[in-house]
Amino acid sequence: MHWVKLVGGLVLLVLGLVWVGQGLNLLPGSFMSGQAMWAIIGLLVLIVGAWLVWSTTRAGSRPTSARP
Repeated sequence: MHWVKLVGGLVLLVLGLVWVGQGLNLLPGSFMSGQAMWAIIGLLVLIVGAWLVWSTTRAGSRPTSARP
């Protein structure tokens, strides 16, 4: 289950970066280019993706409890 969360987070990170780039007109050639709304949506998607990746990697680094 952790790998699904990690892959989903990475996809959201890339998608958010592309949308921010298009919204800020750094990646022209789309109907989204130069539209501030897409920069904001991309930023929100980027934050969610970063949180998913962070929470997955943090959960993976927790020590397991010792069993008696």
